[in-house]
Amino acid sequence: MAEATLGLLGEVGYARLSIEQVAKRAQVHRPTIYRRWPSKQHLVTDVLAGALGVAPTPDTGDLRTDLIAGIGTVADGLTAPALGHVLIPFIADLHAQPELRERFFNEVFHARRASTEAALRTGIERGEVKADIDMTFVLDALAAPLYFRRLFGHEPLDRALVERTVDFVLAAIGTDRR
Repeated sequence: MAEATLGLLGEVGYARLSIEQVAKRAQVHRPTIYRRWPSKQHLVTDVLAGALGVAPTPDTGDLRTDLIAGIGTVADGLTAPALGHVLIPFIADLHAQPELRERFFNEVFHARRASTEAALRTGIERGEVKADIDMTFVLDALAAPLYFRRLFGHEPLDRALVERTVDFVLAAIGTDRR
């Protein structure tokens, strides 16, 4: 179902996507989809959670490498062809459905932040990162440039941006021990 949904999101966008189209593409009957997902929003929530990448930030012992890998998966998800114009209208649609919005944020947004926070806390324990950082702000600073570029599309969202963002944040929060 995910492959059919992603393909259609890339072709018709979020607003024009229908359960009927997904069923036809996946070669199943609509009730098959509705048994698992009660609405288009539920289906897209699950599909986007997988596409945006919720794999945890690794712990290799090198904080810079770990953050580039973790933030890089966010960039990869945001640049996937099917998500180009989907994320913004989807998030807007979720505001009318607080339960589903909370589910999406828990499965994607908060899960990603918790993983990155764990990597930063390990960096604090190793003496690479100052202990008194504003964790919420640092997490925002690591992700904001990616979402900003996805939202406005004024500059490329690429690996170079990921590396510059991580380096900029680490320069601000790092210790001499780094």
